[in-house]
Amino acid sequence: MPAIVVLGAQWGDEGKGKATDLLTTEDSIDFCVRTSGGHNAGHTIVVNGEKFATHLLPSGILTPDCTSVIANGVVVSPEALFRELDALVERNVRMGPLVVSSNAHVIASYHSTVDKVTERFLGKNKIGTTGRGIGPAYSDKINRVGIRVADLFDEELLREKVEAALEAKNHLLTKVYNRRAITVDEVVDELRGYAERIQPMVADSSLLLNRALDDDKTVLFEGAQATMLDVDHGTYPFVTSSNPVSGGVCVGAGVGPTRIDRIIGVIKAYTTRVGSGPFPTELFDEDGEKLWDIGGEVGVSTGRDRRCGWYDAVIARYSSRVNGLTEFFLTKLDVLSAWDRIPVCVAYDIDGERHSEMPMTQSEFHKATPVYEHLDGWGEDISDCRTFEDLPKNAQRYVRALEEMSGARFWAVGVGPGREQTLVVS
Repeated sequence: MPAIVVLGAQWGDEGKGKATDLLTTEDSIDFCVRTSGGHNAGHTIVVNGEKFATHLLPSGILTPDCTSVIANGVVVSPEALFRELDALVERNVRMGPLVVSSNAHVIASYHSTVDKVTERFLGKNKIGTTGRGIGPAYSDKINRVGIRVADLFDEELLREKVEAALEAKNHLLTKVYNRRAITVDEVVDELRGYAERIQPMVADSSLLLNRALDDDKTVLFEGAQATMLDVDHGTYPFVTSSNPVSGGVCVGAGVGPTRIDRIIGVIKAYTTRVGSGPFPTELFDEDGEKLWDIGGEVGVSTGRDRRCGWYDAVIARYSSRVNGLTEFFLTKLDVLSAWDRIPVCVAYDIDGERHSEMPMTQSEFHKATPVYEHLDGWGEDISDCRTFEDLPKNAQRYVRALEEMSGARFWAVGVGPGREQTLVVS
């Protein structure tokens, strides 16, 4: 049975939760795994007309027969984890089992404190983080002063690690940012307060997943954030702190690359971005407002408005290449029904030179202006279509044109938020 990766092919918010949910309900997925990021992610899933938003929890949590796994590459806020679980319990949601890796790093309250004060200090040069401590937690991980989930169960070891982590941070908070010092006791008490509740969920997730694959179970690895936010391959420095590309899945889950059978890139029929950073097809006119309004483009985790622009085939080709995509899942095609002519970015103009691939340098990408081709719109509601052949001919042509220029075949198309509003492309 396969190991499948679902990841974002743009700057996030492409509808990865919808693709994951579709696979978990239709293909008997045994395990749904988050491998990177933290509760700065946000997936919206609509089930029987009811909307759910997951942040730290894998989308498979809504499928009772699927085991959800928060793997070692994720940074875990225990407070956010239990807040999200409690919210689902309050809505009487029947959930599947949840496993948390013993090696996942923990986001403590001081991480979010450092995140927020640092971002404010940067002023106009801020990165646009969510302020939830994800970057500082990953920084501690790399600096080898991080705290892992397993450490919560050993108070003596936990105290030693908190002392080491706070030594430099308190100097920074008090001498640079004029904030009060954080005491070791308050952090230890906070984290130990979660130990009893989280302990039954904790396991060696790498061993669990490899044994599952050995037993012919189907494992779905669910991406957070997206390709263009990857710390190595995205629009650095306006990126996240981890590797949401397909290669990061193996590191973040403890499985080898030979285990992966299928890599699906989720991509919108247009483009959005949250936060700062370059965005060549961004619109500042009525079309941008219209995309924002019809598409409901507000961040699931942050509540921030998303910046909107036309489909960027250069980004799609780049994402296909760096991830080794086997296919795309195209979402939100229905949003474009209001246009008679739809621009698609096929290349960039940089200082008078045409670039059909991603420019090599940050300065070049900042200067990129889109080269557009215009495709005919279809001008009618497509949300009730249930097969690809039901789509108006121009909508089919739009999908086929994007497929031709994007570097991988299109597997499915979304025409609305519901589970039933997904069309398999033949």
